[in-house]
Parts: sequence; C-alpha cells; structure tokens
Amino acid sequence: MAATALGAAAGALGGTAAHAEPQVVPPSELDYQHLTRRGYNRRFVAQPDRIYIPANADELQDAVTRSIQDDLRIAVRSGGHCFEDFVDGTDTRILIDLQRLNSVSWDEEFRAFSVGAGADLDTVFRELARWGVTIPGGICRAVGVGGHISGGGYGPLSRQFGLVADHLYGVEIVTVDATGKSSLVVATRDGPNQDLWWAHTGGGGGNFGVVTRFLLRSPAADGTDPTLALPRSPDNVVVGRLLVPMPMSTEDSFVRLLSNYLDFHARYREPGNRFATLYARLNFRPIVESFADMLIFSHGDGDQARTRLDEFLAAVTDGVAPAPLVLPPVQVSYADSIAKYYAPAPPNPARVKIKAALLRQTYSTDQLRVLYRALVDPTLNGESFVEFAPFGGAINAAEPGATAMPARDSFMKMLIHAAWHEPGDDDRFISWARRTYGNIYADTGAAPVPNERNGGGYINYPDPDLADPTWNTSAVPWHAFYYGDGYPRLRQIKTKWDPNNVFCHRFSPEPL
Repeated sequence: MAATALGAAAGALGGTAAHAEPQVVPPSELDYQHLTRRGYNRRFVAQPDRIYIPANADELQDAVTRSIQDDLRIAVRSGGHCFEDFVDGTDTRILIDLQRLNSVSWDEEFRAFSVGAGADLDTVFRELARWGVTIPGGICRAVGVGGHISGGGYGPLSRQFGLVADHLYGVEIVTVDATGKSSLVVATRDGPNQDLWWAHTGGGGGNFGVVTRFLLRSPAADGTDPTLALPRSPDNVVVGRLLVPMPMSTEDSFVRLLSNYLDFHARYREPGNRFATLYARLNFRPIVESFADMLIFSHGDGDQARTRLDEFLAAVTDGVAPAPLVLPPVQVSYADSIAKYYAPAPPNPARVKIKAALLRQTYSTDQLRVLYRALVDPTLNGESFVEFAPFGGAINAAEPGATAMPARDSFMKMLIHAAWHEPGDDDRFISWARRTYGNIYADTGAAPVPNERNGGGYINYPDPDLADPTWNTSAVPWHAFYYGDGYPRLRQIKTKWDPNNVFCHRFSPEPL
C-alpha cells in the first residue's frame, strides 16, 4: 500500500520523486482482473504475478529493474490493441501498464511534442489540437501510441502526410544492458543513439526496451514554432458513405465494386497525387443490413473536397449493378470527424483472429471471387469482417531503409478480422480466417510472399501463422513479411541494446 500511495503522489505532482516506487497490483487486489482484461482480444488474458502502473519514467525504470532482479518475463501494455498474445501470453509474469504515462506537451529542450507512451490516439488528437496540429494516426481512438507508433502507425491522413513514425523525432526508453542494469536513454533522429531511434520507426513495439515517451516533430520542421512542428489539422472534412445491402449484393457486383475500388487506389498511389487527401475505408460484413460499407473522408477545402469525393464515387460505382446506396455527404470540422466517425473502444471485446496483407497490385478476379464466397458463408456472424484501407501516397515517399517500416511501395492493406464470443466457436472462426487467407494466396504458399504483387504484412497486425509451416507453406521466413530487408539491421540493434533478449515476443528480432 505504501508503494501505491507514493506512486500516486508522484503522478499527481507530475514530477519525479527520489527512489520513486511504481504502483503494484498483485492478483489479490480488486483492480487486477480489470487490468488483465484491458486487451482487445479475449482469446488471450494473461495472469501475471504482479502488474506495475508507473506514473513517470523513474517509476517505470524501477519496475523494470525489479523484474530483472526477480528474473521474470516482462510484457508492456499501452492501449491493449495487440491482436495476438505478445502481451497477454501465458508466459507473462510481469505486466507493466503504461496508462498513467499519457501526457501530451511541448518539450522546449527537444523542440518537439512529448507524448507519453500510454496515451491513446483520442487524447493525442485532442491535445495536439490546442496547437492546431495533428498526426496521421489511426481511425480507432482507443489505440495506444506505444505500439502504434513503434510499428509505423497509419490512418486517414497517411496518404497525405505519411506514417506517424515518419514524424518521430525521438524516443525516451528504458533499456537493459548485458549486465542486467537498466538505463533511461534518449534516442533521436539527428542526435544520440540514432540506431535506436530508427528501430522505433516501424521495427515493432516491445522489442528493444520500454518507451516512456515519444518525441514528435516532422522532418522538415526545426521546432522553433510548435504550430508548425507537425502537420496542420485540416480545416474541414467532407464525409461520405456508400452502402450495399445484402439483398443487392451478387458475386458479379462485388467483383466489380472491389475491382473499381482497388484499381482507383492503385492508379492514385504515388506521393502528391491529387487524391492523397481522400481516404476511403471499405468493410464487408456478412450481415443482412449492410454487406459493404465504405466510409470516405475527403480533407481540405469544402468545394474541392466535395469534387474529389464525387469523382471517387463515380469511379468506384461505375458499372456496379444494382447501384450501391450513396448517402448525402456532410461537411464537418476535423475535430468532429474524429469524434463522430473514428471508432471508439469496443464495449464488449470479442475473441479475434486476424490475417492481413499489403497489396502492390490489385487482386485477380479469381482472388476476388474467393473472397466473396468466403464472406457469404452462412456460418459467419456480423462481428466478423474483411477490411480494405488505403496505403500509398505520402507513405511511399520515404526512401527504402530510411525507416524500419518496409512497406513503402504498397497501395492497400487488407485485413481479415474474424470475431466471436464463445470459446467453443474458436475452431470454426479461426479455420474460416485461415481457409480464406490460404485460398486468396494459394499461388504463393497460402501467404502474401513479398513480390511484384504482394507487399508482405504489417507488424502491428501480427499473425503467428506466418511462422508456422502448416499455414505458410512458402518457406519464406516470417520476418521477410514484417521487416523486409531491415531485419539484419534490427538484429544488430537488438544485440546492442537488448543483448539478453529481455524484451521479446514471437516476432521480436533475435540478438546475434
């Protein structure tokens, strides 16, 4: 109880107390069950020996030091949105929950925005708005920045401004050396420890240490003016929506709609293209009310944004019969677009299995037909879906190797998201996801092997099946999908900064 009180006092003061001790939650406390169930995927719920909730960097370092001394496996939670058991694993003995490290402020020393690693995107959007700036972060407001930024981070503004990691100036991070000693280190883009900074620009979360805060400043900004340090928030957003009710859906109409959609984004994939300010996320859900649901954001000047939206809708609906339902567009402020249309945390988290891929070329007609037949499987429920989210644009402006994120030549992300609630349904839904994915990529070993058509995967959407020859028969190693040619460099950085592999999960780079 003394540790809890001291940690709370330090957090309330916003300062660093001498010999600060983090709040500790053992299994006997009431908060324990709530904290262990903060994860997005109910298939995985860890039962650690204890949970630390640090309020500042000193407390976090103390938690790491204690865990090392006790030789207990550490896992770190930011927002809790990992799809797999990398945090909520059966081998997790210490859980460090970063929810109290959630402040957003301007750091005069580094001339960058300081964002606590436990902040969620909703908090970051809201706080940065005080300076009139934003980040191209994700459309799920409850996602924590700890994993989001470290894995790249994309959202509705990414085709215009790139990944969130493209605006990462530095990280403050607790690392552990070969002797087991913990240190609080700062790594920046143009200063000390550039290799460790680079590893956090798409090299994945939980791989090299525990980030306490991120320093955000765009590469072209010098930091003399906070209002110019990150992308300016759009003045307005024109929001459109396209629906295809299930009774109107046929295999041919599905193929035509999705072909049009993919062809459009493949055509407008280059940096600076005139549709870079338009973001259209397309969901297919096997339910009667709405089989296809496309949410479209056109950012910027109202008239021009509306013109772009109309042109896009004409292209994606061309030749689709019967014609989809197009709802009247509305113009809102950028802040209202986030509040009204970005997704909140799910009220009743499901059991989930995901399969994802990045596209360098559009799917063939045969692949589209495979997808349609999987989506109309009568055994599915309304919580499962297949999603397409645009990449390309400014994401593809970065030079290969400039960041740890290898996906700089794709134009689209595909996500199969199977969701259900009863443990007895695990096999049915996991099998559906695996079967669908395997059939789509039947020509490349049931996996999106990086080649002229496929861009591999995205580390923030990890799928252990890619490391299992039962489900990935291509013989291409898992790290080729997620880290590409950067994997050897990540291993070198891992060896330097985490030689004992203290911070690890199934898709962590291995020390040399």
